[in-house]
Amino acid sequence: MEDDITITPLHQPGSVIDPLTEIARDGARQMLAAALRAEAASFVAQFADERLPDGRQRVVHHGTGPERNIQTGIGPIPVQRHKVRDRATDASPEDTFRFSSRILPKWARRSPSLNALLPVLYLRGVSTGDFQEALSALVGSDAPNLSPGAISRLTGEWQAEHDRWQRRDLSARRYVYVWADGVYLQARMEPQAECMLVMIGATPEGKKELLGFQVGVRESAQSWRELLIDLKARGLSAPPDLAVGDGALGFWKALDEVFPDTRHQRCWTHKMSNVLNKLPKSMHPAVKTDLREISQAATRAAAETAVNTFVEKYGVKYEKAVVCLTKDREALLAFYDFPAAHWDHLRTSNPIESVFAPVRHRTVRTKGALSQKTAKLMVFKLVQAAAKKWRRLKGANQLPLVVEGVKFNDGVAEQDGTESRAA
Repeated sequence: MEDDITITPLHQPGSVIDPLTEIARDGARQMLAAALRAEAASFVAQFADERLPDGRQRVVHHGTGPERNIQTGIGPIPVQRHKVRDRATDASPEDTFRFSSRILPKWARRSPSLNALLPVLYLRGVSTGDFQEALSALVGSDAPNLSPGAISRLTGEWQAEHDRWQRRDLSARRYVYVWADGVYLQARMEPQAECMLVMIGATPEGKKELLGFQVGVRESAQSWRELLIDLKARGLSAPPDLAVGDGALGFWKALDEVFPDTRHQRCWTHKMSNVLNKLPKSMHPAVKTDLREISQAATRAAAETAVNTFVEKYGVKYEKAVVCLTKDREALLAFYDFPAAHWDHLRTSNPIESVFAPVRHRTVRTKGALSQKTAKLMVFKLVQAAAKKWRRLKGANQLPLVVEGVKFNDGVAEQDGTESRAA
């Protein structure tokens, strides 16, 4: 009779029965173990010719460390760190070969993707005491490295990182283009929304970077002036060649005071929206087509002709729409004096809008972060994470010409145009 007894384990509260996840986790464990072995073996192979006086190999594999769990997006995965030993006892510390895994840093307890998830949850209003419950479906019920105390220490690290970033030296930096915008976020525990002033810069290598970030009092000239003066005080002496932004007069006024040599480029996306707001909705499709003919024109002369046509077509009945367009005529067409390969990047401030669209979505859905300080810190981390995926500028080989002061006419360098005509 005893042979017929079957014991079925009871489902524990808070646990998830998911065979597919268990299979994925087991496969990930095997792949990670293989990758760690291969990484250590590759390091040892680099020094295969290094020998001790008695002929033995100097750098050898030296076993593994104790098993520990790494928290990942599919739950905890057990891993063992591989050790490598340099057997040369008389070598100085500088001459000793030391192995450090790039896949599994020595003190790692969480995967980078999980670290990126934490600020998102915190921004959504999840308190530190609720993190374990919120993450239990992702990492399992046992999450020893995601306790409330660990989360509090992590937010302290984010604050320290933000402070270091705000004090970084910019004397060796050069930015050819900058995009500026103000993003309003309503914190749940604050009486009114505050404006986060954001600047993204393009380096001469074509890489986009977060350049400026601080909380201001709306998009006032004083708030922008403080941000720009701070950048200049930390060594940003070379003015950007072109700044892209919307119609916020505070930014342009502050820019003229701090970097008077920087050209202005108004965002066409914002300008189209402003013009359409002054026209009946029934006319929007046709007007959008007319505005695109201006912004997408191949030459400045063609764009000027399209503007004149727009004025003749709508000026009599819709004077406000025409004035809205023509008052910023020069700033809207400034991009023609820069390489044509960069026009798609320079016609709009969307590099900032695209970054903050998911941030706005999250704060609206959750009715704001807990406080303005929390919002600022978490948005900073989210932007840093997004920056790793920002696409480089097309035609990066043209940026050194802009830095050198080469003049462009309708997107073509004047010296190139002269040479081609002479040929």
